Amino acid sequence: MTTRRSVLALAGATAVSTLAMPWVSRGRAADVVTMKMAHAAAESHPAHIACLKFKEELDKLAPGRVDIQIFPNRQLGDEKQNLESTITGTLESLIVSSVIIPLVTGRPAISAYQLPFLVRDYDHFTKMATSPIAQKILDDLSGSDLVGLMTVDIGQRHFLSATKAVKSLPDFAGQKTRIVPIPLMKEIWETVGTAPIGLPYGEVYGAMETKVIDAVEINVSSIVGENLWEVGKHLTLTGHYPWPAAVLINKPFFDGLPADLQAAMREAGRAAIAPTLAYTAEQDYTSRDLLKEKGVEIIPLENLAEMKARVAPIVSEWAGKSELIAEFVSVAQAS
Repeated sequence: MTTRRSVLALAGATAVSTLAMPWVSRGRAADVVTMKMAHAAAESHPAHIACLKFKEELDKLAPGRVDIQIFPNRQLGDEKQNLESTITGTLESLIVSSVIIPLVTGRPAISAYQLPFLVRDYDHFTKMATSPIAQKILDDLSGSDLVGLMTVDIGQRHFLSATKAVKSLPDFAGQKTRIVPIPLMKEIWETVGTAPIGLPYGEVYGAMETKVIDAVEINVSSIVGENLWEVGKHLTLTGHYPWPAAVLINKPFFDGLPADLQAAMREAGRAAIAPTLAYTAEQDYTSRDLLKEKGVEIIPLENLAEMKARVAPIVSEWAGKSELIAEFVSVAQAS
């Protein structure tokens, strides 16, 4: 499991030494903390908006005290690289797709958000992300030298095909479908009937263009941000699960901050969830019209209830893997 317990990387050490200078009281000028925040998405993507909303909320609570420098578009690396850099402290913070977190840390609890058809819509996601179980799941990451500040949805997932229109459940059969190669994703898509293939996000466009893969399960914002509409012309609306992303910060860096600034960051994270989700929902629905204009066929799945029934046993199976997942499932099903 990737952690950092002993030696601070140079960038982290520099940040901590800066923070060692005395802080003055609220309302007076204070030393400014510089914090890099990276992500892998385009600037129109909800992940970027989440960073902006967090920055905006933090500046309200602690004006002028933190200089957050946002690096979008994989400028500092892909999602896995950025997460590893945040764990080691060479990067202070990031927003990362939750599916990457178990891959790097070995901690599966955040996978609960992506159990098939458990989180119903954006309002339900907002309710879950601001619940006590959501904070418990973020707190579970402390063992990997991470502090979780917020979880947002960057778009419900659908099915984009480059080779054929998928209109009913049998049409999924054999479709070579890009997934993030973690056990939950693999199990879901094998159960649906596809042939799942693990592939880095940045390689999806080329793989669809050359027909190395037939399809990708993906959110509308990523189709637009990555221009995948150029290579995938059939979008089947399934909404099979959300695509959560978490704003995380290096724990030793966070622990070196004054207590009032730590509290401000936690509060800013909570405050940024609802406006980010509002943007995500708006972009999802309005961008479908844009995709139609680009020649993408928008297809409601004919037998969605049958798809739900096929994957339903996965929810109870995964609830048995973790007390945190079980609690999340219980809260989600009751709300």
